[in-house]
Amino acid sequence: MESMGKSLGSTLTSVAGLSVPPEALKDIQHDYMKQATELWNRSLEKPEQIKAGDRRFDAPEWGSSPVNAFMASMYLLNARTLQKLADNLQGNAKARQRVRFAVQQWADAASPSNFLAFNPEALKKAVDTKGESLQQGLQHLMNDLRQGHMSQTDESVFEVGKNVATTAGTVVFENPYFQLIEYAPLTPQVHEVPFLFVPPCINKYYILDLQPDNSVVRYLLSQGHRVFMISWVNPDDSLAQSTWDDYVEQGVMKAIDVTLDVAGTNKANMLGFCVGGTMLACALSTLAAQGKKPAASLTLLTSFLDFSDTGIMDVFVDEAMVRMREMTMGPTSPQCGGLMKGTDLAATFSFLRPNDLVWNYVVGNYLKGEMPPAFDLLYWNSDSTNLPGPFYTWYLRNTYLENKLREPNAVKVCGVPLDLRRLDMPTFIYGSREDHIVPWGGAYESTKIVQGPKTFVLGASGHIAGVINPPEKKKRSYWTSSNLARGLPATAQEWMATAQENPGSWWPVWAEWLGKQAGAKVPAPKQPGNKRHQPIEAAPGRYVLRKA
Repeated sequence: MESMGKSLGSTLTSVAGLSVPPEALKDIQHDYMKQATELWNRSLEKPEQIKAGDRRFDAPEWGSSPVNAFMASMYLLNARTLQKLADNLQGNAKARQRVRFAVQQWADAASPSNFLAFNPEALKKAVDTKGESLQQGLQHLMNDLRQGHMSQTDESVFEVGKNVATTAGTVVFENPYFQLIEYAPLTPQVHEVPFLFVPPCINKYYILDLQPDNSVVRYLLSQGHRVFMISWVNPDDSLAQSTWDDYVEQGVMKAIDVTLDVAGTNKANMLGFCVGGTMLACALSTLAAQGKKPAASLTLLTSFLDFSDTGIMDVFVDEAMVRMREMTMGPTSPQCGGLMKGTDLAATFSFLRPNDLVWNYVVGNYLKGEMPPAFDLLYWNSDSTNLPGPFYTWYLRNTYLENKLREPNAVKVCGVPLDLRRLDMPTFIYGSREDHIVPWGGAYESTKIVQGPKTFVLGASGHIAGVINPPEKKKRSYWTSSNLARGLPATAQEWMATAQENPGSWWPVWAEWLGKQAGAKVPAPKQPGNKRHQPIEAAPGRYVLRKA
């Protein structure tokens, strides 16, 4: 409690100590008055020339009325000015970041497009539909309140196992933490080294198997790999006291054991996505300390091992916040645990990009009464999962707050001092250029920790859209560097200076690299599982269907 109080006091003191230099303040005020005067004069003399220049105000109704165009333009000027003031603050770096974030949140929320009375497009639609759009909007609001989250897509279009997560496979193992899916081969021969996916337990696994034309799982199967997937359970109160060690030992390590046993090998290629990569790295390092090295290769997709650069997520994490979570749902809380609700986590992630993931749907769903279009990725995004409190609080403290995983022997996992330098297998590291959850510079820091041969590739777009980029769609681009005679550069910026942009998907580059780690081709198995691990049920299994 004392440390929490000190942290709160320190935070308030830091914020109170921020100030804008007088000269900068004077320039901002002068610039604001100049632009406001010009905008006012234009509204009187040539109102038809006023253009807001923001996609929130693209509808013709905003430009057809000088009053609406002036209101939108004035709002944008006010928002820019507030952001300039926040950007010019001097003082504690974290306090400045928090103020900038708060100002951006307020500015986005205050947009006139978010309010029915000020949104000419929504008002016109209400008149044209004789109020039906408002009735539909109210229905959408009531439905969202009942389901506990804002609809970002038409969720009625999708059903797990019917038109998402449809790749054929079989659950061959389950325990309270996960089911292990073995996918049916798509080729008569497969690589002798199997492949294991470790997805994040913060969301459902099927981001890697959305639909046939964008499924990473199906792509690997088509490349002749024998693929296994962890499907984490959506925890309920029975797992509310589960720890990080439980998930590493009973989850990742157990999945590795079963994969190797079913495939009849002593090595597997492995991939960890987001926090799944952090968990997989902890598991492999702990196993290495025990003299076991089951990974033929490691792929880290938008994952942190070093949490020095966590981007906007750093705004949320300090001693007071972590201590509060520990007191309410950590192992030392009155109930010795609890659940971090998936809906709360989803809301936090959405407000990292509020215009795209919050206010856009407020306007469309509620003010205009429209159903958002069907989009598999956003359906997955809304299918949130809970987290056990002890797991969650250990993760917060030892990664985001204290960044201990990068320090050899600074923390124990499964009773073993953790040293990620034991990761000496060939490693493929991927970052997404516009990732706001794992900034690509933070993903690049993993190149300094793993000790084996390593490859780094940077993809366009964000945390999910950058990863799910099938080659057939010929979208986006990626960066590679061939000028690496002396190994990877020390910093992400130095690497970027040597990199070349390539059109299309990064998947074929990864597939070529992975093929070199996967061994010879052998006849594909005719049946899933083995004598010790018999088929339990068809994929996607029961666990992925459990709602938060």
